[in-house]
Amino acid sequence: MAWTIKILDSAKQDLKKLDKPVQKRIAAFLQNRLAGLDDPKQLGKVLQGQYAGYWRYRVGDYRLICHVENEELIILVVEIGHRKDVYR
Repeated sequence: MAWTIKILDSAKQDLKKLDKPVQKRIAAFLQNRLAGLDDPKQLGKVLQGQYAGYWRYRVGDYRLICHVENEELIILVVEIGHRKDVYR
């Protein structure tokens, strides 16, 4: 089962602010590990509080905040940031 990865414009801006090696690592994670899974929730963690209903994926010191749409097989990347800043 192949999942479609979509990235919001705001998350694209977050990604552009990062160093090139980090950008490549995040892109590789999305394409190689997450998109090909039968259930992307096995790698992530459900969030609570203001991000209730979203999923968190860890790529080194960076976090990807995503919304998983099961019916349409879409993973929508909402926010990308360093672990110390992303939840603020």
